[in-house]
Amino acid sequence: MAGIMSYFGGRRDTKQAARDAIVGLRQQLQMIEKKEEHLQKKIDEELKKAKANAVSNKAVATQALRRKKANESEMDRLAGQRLQLELQINTLESANLNAETMAAMKKASDVLASIHGNMTMDKVDSTMSKITEQREIANEIAEAISYPTGTEADEEDLKAELAELEQETLDERLAGAEHVPLHIPAGARRVEERSKVAVEDDEEAQLRELQAALAM
Repeated sequence: MAGIMSYFGGRRDTKQAARDAIVGLRQQLQMIEKKEEHLQKKIDEELKKAKANAVSNKAVATQALRRKKANESEMDRLAGQRLQLELQINTLESANLNAETMAAMKKASDVLASIHGNMTMDKVDSTMSKITEQREIANEIAEAISYPTGTEADEEDLKAELAELEQETLDERLAGAEHVPLHIPAGARRVEERSKVAVEDDEEAQLRELQAALAM
């Protein structure tokens, strides 16, 4: 615990030191920018004076140009310092961001380690096997509860009763088929009727022959 507190305490001190350094660098950068603005005004003034005396008073114009050159040299020196300050500020900010990112990742890693604890793949496999086993036991218990004792005998009775009903249905269909009148095609009926007419004509002819014989 003391180590953790020391770690985070050190982190806070480092972060604060980085912030203080960045603040100091920015303040110095502002001072340089103000100095550059002042020098630029002086450069503009010396250039204006040199132009005004370039014809009438060359000595004054020359001195003005010398001061202008000196101010420009100072401007170049300040520009170099400003560039170095900006680079250092960017480096500190980047380093601070990296440190914050690493701290966040370290904290997340510690939390994950605390969550997992002593968990290993072997323990996970063992736990999953136990869960599967308990699930199978639960399914067997649920199935036993859903089908009470005596269900198998009831199923056999139902099958036997269903077979009797099927047999009765088949017997009724066969009995009904025996009483169904036969269907005689129309052509067959016409042939039968012509046969009856022919027989009747033949009988009438025989009767007339018999009557003629008696008359003689």
